[in-house]
Amino acid sequence: MSAPVCRPALATELLALAHARHSSYLTDLEELVSIDSGSYSAEGVNKVADWVQWRLARIGFSVERVPAPADGLHPAGDVVIGRKRGRLRRNEGGRKILLAGHMDTVFEDGTAAARPFEMRGHLAFGPGVSDDKGGLLAGLTALEILDAHGSDDYDELVFLAAPDEEIGSPAGRAVIEETARGMHYGLGLECARENGDLVVARKGVADFRLTIAGRAAHAGIEPERGANAALAAAHLIVDLQALNAAWDDVTVNVGVVRAGTRPNIVCPEAELHIEVRAATTADIQRVTQAIREAATRTVVPGTHVTVEQLDLCPPMEDTPASRRVFDLARQAASAYGITLGAAATGGVGDANLIAGTGVPTLDGLGPVGGGDHTPDEWLDTSSVPGRVALLATLVATLGSAGSC
Repeated sequence: MSAPVCRPALATELLALAHARHSSYLTDLEELVSIDSGSYSAEGVNKVADWVQWRLARIGFSVERVPAPADGLHPAGDVVIGRKRGRLRRNEGGRKILLAGHMDTVFEDGTAAARPFEMRGHLAFGPGVSDDKGGLLAGLTALEILDAHGSDDYDELVFLAAPDEEIGSPAGRAVIEETARGMHYGLGLECARENGDLVVARKGVADFRLTIAGRAAHAGIEPERGANAALAAAHLIVDLQALNAAWDDVTVNVGVVRAGTRPNIVCPEAELHIEVRAATTADIQRVTQAIREAATRTVVPGTHVTVEQLDLCPPMEDTPASRRVFDLARQAASAYGITLGAAATGGVGDANLIAGTGVPTLDGLGPVGGGDHTPDEWLDTSSVPGRVALLATLVATLGSAGSC
């Protein structure tokens, strides 16, 4: 990727457009936060989807609504995918850019009424104000100011709004991954870290279930005929937790333990649920192998362990390609007096799924916020114009293969 060659006036022009929309941004943010859209509230998520669809269509995006399949327990809202072609094809240096945010929150229906949107100075409060309604709206606003500016030096812009990121995107995952394939760059609209840093890496997560089969026996009359699965599980837990010391930046957590039915029966079966988090796919593979090897070392005769991998969310790895995108963002930010740092986090998001398809991905491109998933969730609205202009500048830069 070549260094950007931008008109000196571009940053000033985009920032002016962002400032001009600041008042309407706050009005729109209040409207979005006032919609209950918990992950399991398909109706609420689709109200946000209607709103996003209208905003995209207003600036010339063709919009598709993809009904997400139910997860077996709860219906999910739609995935919204907007597409807009620019004037440059790929052979002319045009690039395809995916911007992705999510419409769901962690909060139950009724939260928006019980804890409504509120401004305290330049800080906004309310359910989902930072995660991710502030970022979702920042992405839409950045596209609007690019449209108003007449910037169309790209092959295609794609805006994706996901319905169930907060529960791991069980319904939206396949659509997100399919949309990401063929993109040149992925930009995540989660809000920036509390100190303003962008996110260059997110750990991946693998979930496992280990079932320990033993043999029941009367605990008082003939315990020697039994094989205690609970005891085997206890030894295994110690071995699994010890894996935390094996590699840097890897965590192994035995989070759920189930065993036995009655105290007078030698425990015939136990179950462990394990979460692994690691910064690279290679480390996840190493830990997976270590878990399987530990499962073969049963110290209780007559017991046997079965290992099942239940889920895998790939890491968003810190790669040279994603670092080049970050470097362009940092250069763009300098025009606005913003100093950016690069953060790595153990939390996962839809950016993991985009990066997992091989697309260079940068996250945290929303405004500055914090307190996610708590009653004190906040968004620094004074950061909005600069961050919106930064995002718009980055899109313009990436869209034409590093020039704007």
